[in-house]
Amino acid sequence: MAAAAAGNAGAKVLVLDHASEAGKKILISGGGRCNFTNLNIAPDCYLSDNPHFVKSALSRYTQWDFLSLVESHGIAWHEKTLGQLFCDESARQIVQMLLDECRRGGVTIGLSTPIGEIAHRDGRFQVAGATAPRLVIATGGPSIPKMGATGRAYAIAAQFGLTVIKPRPALVPLTLGGEERLFNEIAGVACPVEARAGQARFNEAALFTHKGLSGPAILQISSYWSPGEPISLCLCAAASDALIEAKRRMPRAHLKAALSELLPNRLADALAARIGLAAPLGDLPHAELERAAAMLSDLTLHPTGTEGFAKAEVTAGGIATEALSSKTMEARSIPGLYAIGEAVDVTGWLGGYNFQWAWSSGAAAGKAIAEAVRAG
Repeated sequence: MAAAAAGNAGAKVLVLDHASEAGKKILISGGGRCNFTNLNIAPDCYLSDNPHFVKSALSRYTQWDFLSLVESHGIAWHEKTLGQLFCDESARQIVQMLLDECRRGGVTIGLSTPIGEIAHRDGRFQVAGATAPRLVIATGGPSIPKMGATGRAYAIAAQFGLTVIKPRPALVPLTLGGEERLFNEIAGVACPVEARAGQARFNEAALFTHKGLSGPAILQISSYWSPGEPISLCLCAAASDALIEAKRRMPRAHLKAALSELLPNRLADALAARIGLAAPLGDLPHAELERAAAMLSDLTLHPTGTEGFAKAEVTAGGIATEALSSKTMEARSIPGLYAIGEAVDVTGWLGGYNFQWAWSSGAAAGKAIAEAVRAG
């Protein structure tokens, strides 16, 4: 995106990529259909040590701008839930669109290129035998290493004295241990929840796995979770009224039967075992039903960790925004050095937000470079 923006504005651009194919992460995204942006992009959908940093780039290259580009290339798209936009056919169309934009701008793309050491002398950067007055770090983060992802961006940043906020897996499944392994036994069960961590709240599906928790709600909340802290799930907001009504309707039934009316059967079984009320509903005092209802509306769990970068969709943390211009993405202390996308300490929600940050920050850097070239 940065190369296309710079090239189409008149700059001479070389893209160096150690991968054998362009856009590998794009190709696997969205189940192969690429959730390329979201209709609801807004600054408060991003995490960063400086939450205001994203405002400039997002406002100057919006989701509507990218959607216009998609449509100009004849790519059919559709909206799923919560404003998420996908290709009707294939993520490969997005990669091809970007490659076409680069070709239109005269961009040279060097795949399967070992990056090696980066030198900086006399105002020029030297990389893989090429030299240029400007260098853009667009290497992403270490999430999904099997796709070739590395932490190279942070090594480059450190080389040039830029601060790096400690990277961590984000949009990632959480693991459970101890007595909460009870829920590992219902792997494959999913249900709508409100997931909570601190002040963050997400209403989507949660999936119980053989290691712990996944699903959209959990991936979202994982970005806000800190090790050692609990999370909570609201499985049924109206649980109190529902259990009292179940006691009236079927007093001889047990708690598991009442829970099965509210939740998937296997989850109902696991919760009934955890709550541990053996008497029929009619014999249970309201206080016991309220205790059970409290668990349904605020099930507190204590994750032991995450499934790591291997399963994380993105990386939180990265090159500190204080080191960069929010307008141009250029390093304040190293003229000509830029950092964009996931390499930077900006992490979006699940659902196209991180792609939009890539497009917006890439466009900001690319346009700034072209302007600098024109200015001489």
